[in-house]
Amino acid sequence: MPLIDDDAVVGIDPLRFSEMHLTDEARIALGTLRSVLEASVQPLMAHAWESATMPDAVLESLVALDLMAPRGVSEAEAGSSMFSGFRNYLLARTDASVATLYNAQSGLFRTAVREGGDLDQVIELDPQIRSFALTGTFALTEPDHGSDIAGGLATTARRDGSAWIIDGAKIWIGAAGSADLLTVFARDTGDGQVKAFLVPREASGVRLTRMEGKTSLRPMQNYLIVLDDVRIPESARLQRVESWRDVARMLRAMRSDVAWIATGLQAGALEAAVRYAREREQFGRPIAGFQLVQEKLARMLGNLTASLGIVVQLSAQQDSGHYADENSALAKMQTARLARETVALGREVVGGNGILLEHGVARFFADAEAVYSYEGTHEITSLIVGRALTGSSAFA
Repeated sequence: MPLIDDDAVVGIDPLRFSEMHLTDEARIALGTLRSVLEASVQPLMAHAWESATMPDAVLESLVALDLMAPRGVSEAEAGSSMFSGFRNYLLARTDASVATLYNAQSGLFRTAVREGGDLDQVIELDPQIRSFALTGTFALTEPDHGSDIAGGLATTARRDGSAWIIDGAKIWIGAAGSADLLTVFARDTGDGQVKAFLVPREASGVRLTRMEGKTSLRPMQNYLIVLDDVRIPESARLQRVESWRDVARMLRAMRSDVAWIATGLQAGALEAAVRYAREREQFGRPIAGFQLVQEKLARMLGNLTASLGIVVQLSAQQDSGHYADENSALAKMQTARLARETVALGREVVGGNGILLEHGVARFFADAEAVYSYEGTHEITSLIVGRALTGSSAFA
């Protein structure tokens, strides 16, 4: 049985995790996604990366598939960590920016509403989020506070009668330029606790500036958001976010998404490297038959398969109702670390041509650096794991 199976749902899955953990209906939906990605999205990504733009056709192709509630898939499975994980795997296998763009809606924004909203808010908003009738993003990181955001969050929210007034700034906010709502996290000046607010992008006092000059995730549009005396009603506050503990609950649920993305981009890099090795000839024969090349490819596959094992088991745990900060942190830490090595090996296989977009590896090579740091840096996730191992916190 080939390790790269053109007929398999997810391509590289040598231990057949997808067959063991997904129903036939789910695999059919993911097979459709794979076909659309390969036919309609992947051909656009080299130019999208070089021009630092995301073609409208990318999201249009994905929205049409109704991936958060695909036909034939039960509601329970469609909303499971396992299904969304393999969905992210396929998206990232195509391009990490595509996965990040889709996950901004399906993971970040949807999780914020489902975990932070009360029953009425979830009932009203979740169907609109699933269909993309209502789009949103997750605005937590600030210009002066990233890893220390839990204690350092500086954006403020002041109660004024039946309204709130928000002041502050957020940075690195993906897809904010096209979002209907910005999920803004701010510190309540009354009790000092973190609250969450659904702020219309076009509200008075909201200013967005697109970030330029990125060398990673180039098609993904990130923004600096400045909020100056922004007034919103109490009804726009997510009612179940009363402290940082509630934000941490969201992050715990979302960190598995990033680990799946780190795994999927390894698959994309490996497939691009194998494709090149089969086609490229040196010394009179394809380099795929060279010992050193095969050793690098085998290590890439080993890293990918180990990462798949981690994320599949993490999703299985979460779907059984068991969430643990240290487990999701360990998964993100390890898959992102392995991704860096995997894409570097792929770049080596392709040699000097490895820096050319036309051969595919270059995008994954650059994007692994962003995944290594976003939604929990290597250092922060390591400290979460270390705290669980030793019982002692090393956080300053």
